[in-house]
Amino acid sequence: MRHQKRVPKLGRTASHRKALLSNLAIQLIKHGRIKTTDARAKALRSVVERLVTYGKKGTVHHRRLAYRVLKDRKLVKLLFDHIAPQYASRDGGYTRIVKLGYRDNDSAPISLIEFVDYKMPEDKESKKAKEKKTKSKEKEKVA
Repeated sequence: MRHQKRVPKLGRTASHRKALLSNLAIQLIKHGRIKTTDARAKALRSVVERLVTYGKKGTVHHRRLAYRVLKDRKLVKLLFDHIAPQYASRDGGYTRIVKLGYRDNDSAPISLIEFVDYKMPEDKESKKAKEKKTKSKEKEKVA
C-alpha cells in the first residue's frame, strides 16, 4: 500500500518512473546540469540529494546503494571521489532548480537542474582564443 507516500507519479508506472529517474540522475552526474520539465526536476532532486549523501558517507554499503541507481561503476567512482567531497561541509541542498520558461511545442514548464557549485565548462573556441592571447603575450615579452 502507498499510504502517506508523496512521490510524484509523473504519469508512469512504478518501474517506468524508477527507470526515468535513474536515467536523469545518470545524466545529471555525467554533465553537471540538465534541462527537463519542472515535475521531473523536482522528483529528480530527491534522488540526487540522496546519492550525494551516500557519496559523503563513503562506505561499501552506500556504494552499492548508489550503484543500484547509477548502474555504472565509473559513475559511482565519479560520485564518491569527485562530486561528494565538494559538498563535505554542506548539509543538503546540493542541487538547484532554475525555471527557464515553457517548451515551444507543448508549453510544458521547463527547468534547469544543476549542482550548486557547478562551473560552466569552457568551449573549445574560448580555450583556443585564450591560448592565442597567451602565446602572443609570450612573444612580446621575448622580443
